[in-house]
Amino acid sequence: MTEVPDYYAILGVGRDAGRQEISRAYRTLMRSHHPDLDGGRSYADTESMGDTPATTGSSGHGDELLRIMQAFNVLRDPVRRADYDRKLAAAAPTIIPVRKVRRSGRPSGPTIRVTPVRWESGPWS
Repeated sequence: MTEVPDYYAILGVGRDAGRQEISRAYRTLMRSHHPDLDGGRSYADTESMGDTPATTGSSGHGDELLRIMQAFNVLRDPVRRADYDRKLAAAAPTIIPVRKVRRSGRPSGPTIRVTPVRWESGPWS
């Protein structure tokens, strides 16, 4: 069974977030993860080690960027979001509260015994 990714957690928004809040979170994350905006720092680091940027691509950084874009594509569309919410609810385990009851050593009322019924013929039949 494939685990459904939590797009709300990826974007850092609540399940009741509106379109504006989702868009704002997406833009903020894209600014911090986009390779063109972050590229200057990573290129300087790789050049100091003697490698070229083309040979040291950070796949983890790119995967995170793809997850952010996928989350936004699903959550911005009301139809896809409703379908995703249904899948998320189906994948979530149902928590059933259990309460333990302690019984005392003595019964609280008369004991009821259930036995087979005996049909007898008699003057009443």
